[in-house]
Amino acid sequence: MSNSRVLATSVVETKPMTTSAYKDFLALIKIGIVNSNMITVFTGLFLAMQLSGLSFLQNLDLLFFALGGSGLIIAGSAALNNLIDRDIDPIMSRTKLRPTVTGRFKASSVWALAFTFIVVGEVLLFSASVSAGLWGLAGIFSYVVLYSMWSKRKHVGNTVVGSISGAIPPLIGWAAVEPSLGMGAWALFLIMFIWQPPHFYALAMRRTDEYRAANIPMLPVVKGFARTKKSMLGWVLLLFPLPFLLTELGMGFIILASALNLGWLYLAIRGFKAKDDLKWATGMFVYSLNYMTILFVSIIIFSLFV
Repeated sequence: MSNSRVLATSVVETKPMTTSAYKDFLALIKIGIVNSNMITVFTGLFLAMQLSGLSFLQNLDLLFFALGGSGLIIAGSAALNNLIDRDIDPIMSRTKLRPTVTGRFKASSVWALAFTFIVVGEVLLFSASVSAGLWGLAGIFSYVVLYSMWSKRKHVGNTVVGSISGAIPPLIGWAAVEPSLGMGAWALFLIMFIWQPPHFYALAMRRTDEYRAANIPMLPVVKGFARTKKSMLGWVLLLFPLPFLLTELGMGFIILASALNLGWLYLAIRGFKAKDDLKWATGMFVYSLNYMTILFVSIIIFSLFV
């Protein structure tokens, strides 16, 4: 379930063992991914409450079930991803110090922890609603099976497949409040789904040599930078109609979201004349992070005035 940087896992011998173990645990569950996805879960839940006229303070139990359950299944799925990738992670500098590579955590322990987190997480999600629990299962399956076990090492479209799981968290949050889902829920899903390819292609461009060494068929590795830039531009263009699916948030939101899209489009177009592709890719990556943060925070803020 999608997207963000993982905390460094370097073990410093002079530090207490508990500190190193804690950092390794956070790296195992990919705490950065967990935290970023919690934002989208909360956004889906909060927007559903606002549009349904429900009181946020009177439904804190749904908040606990949705956030707690989502956090646990994402952490458990991330641990399984680390376990699955432990043969290729040593090749990449970004992942070579993960605890599943260094041997800090044994495979049996990771399996036990991941299974426990997923089971407890699903119990919490089903406590919110059956729909939330089912979407949680869909997210686990799409990330662990469709992405980690199937497409990542075999298909150049692996990033698009992985985007499915990264787009499900807001559906979980929404389903905890409104099980049938609404147009707003699918708008959040589409935003997250379409945002991920240009975000991760930018990262892949910066790590092309490592992905090539690990034999991972990322788009820049298989098709080259020029083809990757065209694809990134196409995905950014697909974002433009999406703010209009959230007209309930008002014209202010549509203007802000459209401005963010225009900024990303401008940066994407500049890539075709960039003298330093890696510097440009870094700019695209940073912009994508700021884009998602600003957009989802603005959704929460504008929903207060619905």
